[in-house]
Amino acid sequence: MKNTSLDPASMKILAELQKNARISANELAEKIGMSASPCWRRQKELEDNGYIIRYTALVDRKKLGLAVCCLAHITLARHEEGAVKNFEEAMRLRPEVVECYETTGNADYLVKIVVADMEAYHNFLHNVLVKLNGVSQVNTSVALREVKYETALPL
Repeated sequence: MKNTSLDPASMKILAELQKNARISANELAEKIGMSASPCWRRQKELEDNGYIIRYTALVDRKKLGLAVCCLAHITLARHEEGAVKNFEEAMRLRPEVVECYETTGNADYLVKIVVADMEAYHNFLHNVLVKLNGVSQVNTSVALREVKYETALPL
């Protein structure tokens, strides 16, 4: 179910900013069909109300030598507050971990990891993941190719 608390103009602003966050205020206003000042105020309101979390640059990981993308399904042995908290904090602190989700199903977490090569993943797996207190199982899928990568949310 989509959020209906925003009016169509605000939704258009979000859609345009997801495509290009560097768009000028005047260009954004023109695309939305508003004058610049009200459009800027709405954008500021979306920021203030937490709809826009931050502005960022999307970087081509392969051009940086991060050619391997792994999806690790991780199961914890214990689900005590301390074990869960320690695992999640460890995931937040690792630069290789770009996404981490607590999930339903056979595993407790799905972790997306980007590294230069399989040796780097092997090192991460054996020197970090399996050494974390409470991790009982790690099943990894390696992405063969990227079929779709989209950061824009469906509005």
